[in-house]
Amino acid sequence: MNLRKWRFLPLLLCVAFVCSSGAVQRGRSQPTERISGSAGDVLEDDPVGRLKVFVYELPSKYNKKILQKDPRCLTHMFAAEIFMHRFILSSAVRTLNPDEADWFYTPVYSTCDLTPNGLPLPFKSPRMMRSAIQLISSNWPYWNRTEGADHFFVVPHDFGACFHYQEEKAIERGILPLLQRATLVQTFGQRNHVCLKDGSITIPPYAPPQKMHTHLIPEKIPRSIFVYFRGLFYDVGNDPEGGYYARGARAAVWENFKDNPLFDISTEHPTTYYEDMQRAVFCLCPLGWAPWSPRLVEAVIFGCIPVIIADDIVLPFADAIPWEEIGVFVDEEDVPKLDTILTSIPPDVILRKQRLLANPSMKQAMLFPQPAQPGDAFHQVLNGLARKLPHDRSVYLKPGEKILNWTAGPVGDLKPCLLTHANYTLERNQKSKQKCHYQVSFFIGQNPFALKSSFLSASLHLLHHSHPNQHHHLTSREPRVSMPLASKQSLQCQTATKQRMQPHG
Repeated sequence: MNLRKWRFLPLLLCVAFVCSSGAVQRGRSQPTERISGSAGDVLEDDPVGRLKVFVYELPSKYNKKILQKDPRCLTHMFAAEIFMHRFILSSAVRTLNPDEADWFYTPVYSTCDLTPNGLPLPFKSPRMMRSAIQLISSNWPYWNRTEGADHFFVVPHDFGACFHYQEEKAIERGILPLLQRATLVQTFGQRNHVCLKDGSITIPPYAPPQKMHTHLIPEKIPRSIFVYFRGLFYDVGNDPEGGYYARGARAAVWENFKDNPLFDISTEHPTTYYEDMQRAVFCLCPLGWAPWSPRLVEAVIFGCIPVIIADDIVLPFADAIPWEEIGVFVDEEDVPKLDTILTSIPPDVILRKQRLLANPSMKQAMLFPQPAQPGDAFHQVLNGLARKLPHDRSVYLKPGEKILNWTAGPVGDLKPCLLTHANYTLERNQKSKQKCHYQVSFFIGQNPFALKSSFLSASLHLLHHSHPNQHHHLTSREPRVSMPLASKQSLQCQTATKQRMQPHG
């Protein structure tokens, strides 16, 4: 054990104690520093009066009914699409006159198809989006005049509008072709990546403000933890051979620092997780399957200097938040030197980063509070849209001009979006993990009908061999079949388990 690397620890911790863990609330006594410069000065901009947004009134099956079916969508880290919709509906930037709008917003809840353990399945999302775009293009003239260049969509999936939670498959899919000209508001951000198009607005994932507020600790409690992290280091379920998950960066953290007294790291997620972050000087924010995670939001809110380990990441509101000044960036290949890097940071630099993190504007910009507050993430999205105005005249197409290819993309994406017409319920009737019987009911509006078939071969996403009476929801990987109407029938099906693991463990 090389103790020379830790010879400055007492000094560092002593300095760190000066800026304690509070300052989540406005008006607390902790020292702060003005966030200035080309980025920070726009954090407090007011978007009202700088743009007008028209919200398409879609049938509720694209948004509200999906949420009614599964209210868990309100609390997961992808919930920004729901709260953004609610915010704009009551915002002063909304206009009911589409002819005076600068931007057009299509509210589709594409992440609200959840597995039993609360993870979104993106397989229906491309067809949902295509269906919504077909609807607005056939009922309003505004999409067709620009093919979406003055429209924005909120797509907070792991890899944005590539609509997959595994990177290699997301890259293979690419961004949904019909969204190629639109502005995408998304949590995923990585330079030189096919799933981040130019002009996208990168946002923080949703983190519940009220929940974090309830975990505040007294501001005078010192930061006695030097480096803190809780989460996965390996993903055996999805990466059994190792090396692919987090591109090996998390594994390197564990292998190099599991016995280092400066590092408080573990896979266990304690009930004191938020309190522990408020006691830490540095909080590791490594990539997982995707480069982003809620840890970045949590670190900022609790004044813990984020140590960002994700090469080429594009951070939320990077044109407004001076990330280089408040965080520490470590290349993935330099993870084995993490202790040396962090102990080499001068105390005055640590103090300044903590003062910047204590600025209420910084914290506010990372949250989607209910109700909205000036300078919050909602307003940062609007500020980002306002900064893109006026639209260049080249975005407006000539009469009859077409750029987008409506037949491009995977074959499965081109099939009708059954979600826009039906709700599906599968009831598992037998305990066998290999052979099972299901009853399938389809509902169109208020009129139920059932399907009849002798045998149905299906690949179902059955999570953790769930209870025989548990309900499961069909995804786009399930078969789409045409059968005669009949009374409810038992359908024998061959099942194959398919798990979606937590991408940001």
